[in-house]
Amino acid sequence: MPRYRLTLEYDGSGYNGFQAQTDQSTVQGAVETAITAFCGETVRLAAAGRTDTGVHATGQVISLDLEKDWPARTVMNALNAHLIGEAISVLDCIGVDGDWHARFSATGRRYLYRILTRPGPPALDAGRVWHMRKPLDADAMQAAAQSLVGLHDFTTFRDVNCQSKSPEKTLDVADVRRVGDEVHLVFEARSFLHRQVRSMTGTLAEVGLGRWEIGDVAAALAARDRSACGPVAPSTGLYLTGVSY
Repeated sequence: MPRYRLTLEYDGSGYNGFQAQTDQSTVQGAVETAITAFCGETVRLAAAGRTDTGVHATGQVISLDLEKDWPARTVMNALNAHLIGEAISVLDCIGVDGDWHARFSATGRRYLYRILTRPGPPALDAGRVWHMRKPLDADAMQAAAQSLVGLHDFTTFRDVNCQSKSPEKTLDVADVRRVGDEVHLVFEARSFLHRQVRSMTGTLAEVGLGRWEIGDVAAALAARDRSACGPVAPSTGLYLTGVSY
């Protein structure tokens, strides 16, 4: 049975997350419906990351099996045709070996969080950034973020409903920089805990606002206590931007 790897871009604003749910609009549900419309098959696809409600993607990766050996370009074009009206686009499609898996074959995932810092609210990017009217000290946030890099127990930045067996993760990259009116936070790791990126972002924003000292982030991490976490950043500014294999 042929297996395909597809890269997706989507605006998560109108979806109840990626994972298929009964009677709710999801990214997975929309893509699987498009597959059925294209070839008549009912499939269950696999994804590199199950993004939450309102979270976006510019580099989500999925894998799926089809009974017929279609040209990869045909699969991509057909799905895009059936996704018209959805805020989802298939950016590329290639054939892969049958043992390749979008989730289990992944060796790294990269997320971007965008914070817009200006008095005026976003018009073009409404729902795609976290808007703050107050300025942020990106340099202080960058300094504080470095305490998160490496292998740690991330219980402080772990959602109470996280189903991961262990709170220990290795964060490979935590980079904060100013880009015009925005502050961008980039995080890279093999895998993340539930809402870990949003929890770290909200905490680092407290440093940028001057409410926390740089060393407070390391202290919060060391506490291994969810109550030590800062406010959780909203889903609007979060993007899954790439997956490594």
